[in-house]
Amino acid sequence: MIDFSLTESQLAVRDMARGVASKIIIPKITEYDRKQEMNPELLPAMKAANLLGFCIPEQYGGLGMDYISLGLACEELEYGDTSARVILSVHIGLFSLPVLTWANEAQKKKYLIPAAKGEKLTTFGLTEPAAGSDAVGIQTTAVKQGDHYIMNGEKMWISLAAVADYFLVFAWTDLEKKKKRDHSGLSAFIVESKWPGVSTGTLHGKLGVRAGNTGYIAFSDVKVPAENLVFKEGAGFKIAMFCLDQGRYTVAAGSCGLIRACRDACVTYSHQRKTFEREIGEHQLVKQMIANMEAAYEYSTPLWMKAGWLKNQGKRSTKETSMAKWIACREAEASAANAVQVFGAYGFSDEYPVERFYRNSKGASIYEGTREIHTLMQADYVLGYRKDRPIEHDLPVVEQG
Repeated sequence: MIDFSLTESQLAVRDMARGVASKIIIPKITEYDRKQEMNPELLPAMKAANLLGFCIPEQYGGLGMDYISLGLACEELEYGDTSARVILSVHIGLFSLPVLTWANEAQKKKYLIPAAKGEKLTTFGLTEPAAGSDAVGIQTTAVKQGDHYIMNGEKMWISLAAVADYFLVFAWTDLEKKKKRDHSGLSAFIVESKWPGVSTGTLHGKLGVRAGNTGYIAFSDVKVPAENLVFKEGAGFKIAMFCLDQGRYTVAAGSCGLIRACRDACVTYSHQRKTFEREIGEHQLVKQMIANMEAAYEYSTPLWMKAGWLKNQGKRSTKETSMAKWIACREAEASAANAVQVFGAYGFSDEYPVERFYRNSKGASIYEGTREIHTLMQADYVLGYRKDRPIEHDLPVVEQG
């Protein structure tokens, strides 16, 4: 039976993340969103609060917390700003948890421990200039030469690209299978940002998530030691799909934080703003929009918690995670649009936070699988066209709380 009651340790994680959001993120987010820069106080604050590895086992430098705790932290950080939640998504969801699950012991000691302790920042490299949802459309290659691989290619729209120390990179190791678009020719590697031939850059002019670093990673004849191959050649696609299951989970939970932020901002403003000599909260259509936000939060939250409950038990949750991501992101975008409407002309100005909520909400409908991809996935499950295969690699079972 699924139990959504929270343990004391889960509540403690939620409160830690809430403290970071209220003390570090919210007071300065307008400033850094305008400057399109990361708040330099954010990463040290997250490290001090043990948020950069808290759901990694203690033997690898973490606190041994569970997936529900991860979801709670993502919700609280996105309540402050999406850019803060993105850090947990890529650092933990798209790097640390996959490394914990798929990497060998030497790789875990070398790369997972410093990541979990917050000594090194990490990210994930799958998307390319001409390949997003079409994972087998990537062009990056890694050709084996003796005891190393020569990697060439470019990754685009990578969160933390210009500030991360380690990347989990996906490339073709079988060029014949690349021609055939056979995903069994893809492999995964851990790549260090300081290696010769690796270059990064930052993208500006984004619609949203402006206070977060987003950029590109380029590889020009990069010598990747064979020991940095994760699991085995040909496992890259399976690892990438596992990564996306974790990343989508964090996005779903975070989107619930955005819905709640929209609701709370509208409630406060509805008591402050008066029209026709009445608080605008007394007008029926304003009530309707706020009620829709409340409903969206109430039915989106159990979706990510169900997925987290399955993950805690080491069970596959691709369908449930996809559903949570699809619905929560859809409702976050709708809630943000309504929040701008409630604020009227002021919603069109960054004097208030709702225009930022609206801009940020759009990204989540695109990254980690577009809303269209998730719509098709859910239909295929119902129609019987899609069935998840049994897990081929043991997933870690996590004690709740």
